[in-house]
Amino acid sequence: MNRRVIAKILKHKHDDFVSSITDPEIRKLVDEHGMITGGSIVSLLLGERVNDYDYYFDDFTALVKIAGYFVDQFKGLNPEKEIPAILQVDVPSQRVSIKIKSAGVISEASDKDYQYFESRPEEEGMSYVEKVVSAADEENAEHIDDTKPKYRPIFMSSNAITLSGKVQLVIRFHGNPDEIHKNYDFIHCCNYWIAKTGQLTLNPAALESILAKQLTYQGSLYPVCSVIRMRKFLKMGWYINAGQILKMLFQISQLDLTNIAVLEEQLTGVDAAYFFQVIEYCKKRQEEDKEFKVTVPYLVSIIDKIFG
Repeated sequence: MNRRVIAKILKHKHDDFVSSITDPEIRKLVDEHGMITGGSIVSLLLGERVNDYDYYFDDFTALVKIAGYFVDQFKGLNPEKEIPAILQVDVPSQRVSIKIKSAGVISEASDKDYQYFESRPEEEGMSYVEKVVSAADEENAEHIDDTKPKYRPIFMSSNAITLSGKVQLVIRFHGNPDEIHKNYDFIHCCNYWIAKTGQLTLNPAALESILAKQLTYQGSLYPVCSVIRMRKFLKMGWYINAGQILKMLFQISQLDLTNIAVLEEQLTGVDAAYFFQVIEYCKKRQEEDKEFKVTVPYLVSIIDKIFG
């Protein structure tokens, strides 16, 4: 698919999404500060099915207002649920996240009455998260309920708000495209479309990577997530050479993963929900013993317990 056609598709998707926002201020903020980047452009270039359109925003204040709007909308559309979701805004560090106690994720398709991990047997924690995530994925990919808003929040984690209609609002990072892509691990995802101008920018290095279907690791703040994400691309027929893997391993070697805060930060990525309970076990153990640090035997034991 060529540049002109892709830009037209993204513009149509954006206009359709923005027109569904009922608050004029939020509609304007998305229009002026939004960008689409990541896997959707890769899929369009390859003529493949788009899983979702990832939105990022270049302004912190706009991001806070947009995230707040959709968190409130989720609660308003699901009044029967007691939803423990709180938008957390750290102004000094300019970080936005959603605190959801205690599963770390919540979905429109999850249990009618939200259930905490604390109320479930330990062995059910992982299956609950998997159920919530898979149900949201199915809702997002296949089903649009005509009786509800076309683009409505159906799934929330600390990092992102997933809407029906294949739109995902990433709240973990904000900034211009260069700043956003500093947090990206693989170069092929670094193409982007700017809502305000309608301009599609195709990165030559990204295009080369896509053409060869070869993963090129450009460094990341979250190399642990990169190793985990690599599995997805290999299943899709991509190739990665040993040198790229070594880059990730070397970056990981510089991290102190025995520090629970560092481990949590590294696992807070696309697959964060699946590791939520791992972190909770570690935190609980540290509450019992202030001197506790994560060790290989301990991590192995809880991963085997949770993942089976």
